[in-house]
Parts: sequence; structure tokens; C-alpha cells
Amino acid sequence: MIASASRFARRSAANPRRVRRFSTAKRSRRERGQHGYDAGKKVKGRKRHILVDTLGLILAEVVADIQDRDGGRRVLERVGRRLHRVRRIWADGGYGGAFVDWAPRHFGRAVEIVKRSNMHRFVVLPKRWIVERTFAWLGKYRRLSKDYETLPASSEMMIYLAMINLMIHRLKPG
Repeated sequence: MIASASRFARRSAANPRRVRRFSTAKRSRRERGQHGYDAGKKVKGRKRHILVDTLGLILAEVVADIQDRDGGRRVLERVGRRLHRVRRIWADGGYGGAFVDWAPRHFGRAVEIVKRSNMHRFVVLPKRWIVERTFAWLGKYRRLSKDYETLPASSEMMIYLAMINLMIHRLKPG
């Protein structure tokens, strides 16, 4: 049972059919380098735009001080057509608008927006919790709890290192 589960995990992580893409803003601890402002959350810092598979493992990510729709374009441009089995992308409401029309034209993938139903009470949204769980995994690493890096490329590499560490510990706990 464990072997079949790990084979399924490798197969679905290598070529997922559905992926999720969301972003979060992290507070910046330094005044140097690029940093922006997320007006929706009232947080000064850079936004992290990530593309994850159905298991929550990162396929691509961009760290920049750009809006959601522009970050979505950069993430999809970074992935390109490498993930040929992906058919549908679930995204946050901030990625709506022109991005929903742009993605199928340039990459042939349908984008479905996952919207919140009621802002005044907690409801687990389908598909969104997978990305939120990935952000929680990343938040456990001290270097990623806040945006300590001066350059966005350094912050992206720290995210990749954290995910590598997470995957190694899944293969051999301890």
C-alpha cells in the first residue's frame, strides 16, 4: 500500500492534470531591494506567486512586487509547455479578468477562478486549501517566515530549497 501510494505520488507530481495557482504577500524586513505593497492585505513586501500540483508540491514560482494577473502570466511563462498533461488551472479571484482569457490562448490551459462565497465566516474552499497548505509549509522555515532576502531571485531559491527539504523528509522521515 505504501509503495503504490508513493508511485502515485511520483506519477501525479511529475505530470499533474490539474494545478493550483495563488499568491501571498510576505512582510519585508529590509528596506533595500525591490518591495511593493499589497493593498488588499495592507502588507508591505513582495508577493509570492506559486503553481502547485494536486499534492501541494511547487512546480513553478515567481517572487516579485507585481499584481496577481501579471504574476500569473510570469508563472505560466516560466512553466511554458513543459507540463503537457495539465488541462485545468484553479486560481484565486485576484487572477480573474484578462488572465482567464489570456492563458487558454497562449498555453492552451483552462483557468477556473475559485471565489470566496462569504467573507464573514470561515469556509474551507475547494482546491484553495492545497495552496494555502503549501504556503503554511513554507512559513515554517525561518528564512521564509518574512521576506529577509534583498533580491527576488534569492527568495525564489530559498523557496526551492525549502521544498527540496520537504520532499527529502517525505521520502525518508527523520
